[in-house]
Amino acid sequence: MAPEIIQVNNVYKQYANHLALNNVSINVPRGEIFGLLGPNGAGKTTLIRIINNITAPDKGEVLFDGKKLTEKDIYRIGYLPEERGLYKKMKVGEQAMYLCRLKGVSKIDAQKKLKYWFEKFQIQSWWDKKVEELSKGMAQKVQFITTVLHEPELLIFDEPFSGFDPVNADIIRQEILKLKEKGATIIFSTHNMESVEQLCDNIALINKSQVVLTGKVSDIKKSHSTNTFHIECSGIKEDEILDIKAGEVKNIIDSQELLSFDVTLNENIKGNDLLSEIMSKNGNIIKYTEVLPSMNEIFIKTVNKQ
Repeated sequence: MAPEIIQVNNVYKQYANHLALNNVSINVPRGEIFGLLGPNGAGKTTLIRIINNITAPDKGEVLFDGKKLTEKDIYRIGYLPEERGLYKKMKVGEQAMYLCRLKGVSKIDAQKKLKYWFEKFQIQSWWDKKVEELSKGMAQKVQFITTVLHEPELLIFDEPFSGFDPVNADIIRQEILKLKEKGATIIFSTHNMESVEQLCDNIALINKSQVVLTGKVSDIKKSHSTNTFHIECSGIKEDEILDIKAGEVKNIIDSQELLSFDVTLNENIKGNDLLSEIMSKNGNIIKYTEVLPSMNEIFIKTVNKQ
């Protein structure tokens, strides 16, 4: 069993005069949540369609579990596209059954599993409703169920929280984490960088048809460190903090018992130099943590730089 469930190797895809993917390579580790990020038009959807065997690359290859991707592999994949695709005139239960049967689930198993999921989401009363009677969020719950019901090894969610209120978005978020715990690998495409921070182990950022950043989220955040630290201390006054020579002081919050602030260290200055300077002013350090940039900041900086 390959350590990566998906390997995309040097993939090119051209549409008329538009080069959608230009020598793209990514590795999706098994059992993790992999964020596929990028601005609109970057090539994410094209790559997702290739992994789903909806379209083929012009050059390069995709390996599923170490072997070249084939049509049979679609039964091992669950795909929730950004553009939802339920038939509006069909009844919810009828359509859910139809989509499950397409994924190779027997009628008896489909009925049993749909009963479980409809009860779990408390939507039993929707069974005989037509899809057109549902709100966008309600329809999305149904499509989420049909995506995961056949228990695929690989799940691909494209903007899965679109159309959900915060409560239902959190319900889906928790279900995604449970699917990971059960061993599923998840490719998660979104513009919401807060969700990336909460969910993703690894990411690939695509911009202008190329991978411009990839790796573990924790490693990427550390590599974009600005050498900024957050300090909370007592026994020291604000004007003494403004005198610190180790770096630039900002975001000062002065309460009666606690003084908190951030310091971006000067070049060649270490964290220990900063701590020594604070203690030399008789300050009692209560908290000292590095302030790492958010994925949103890294996304904007990387895209703008290119």
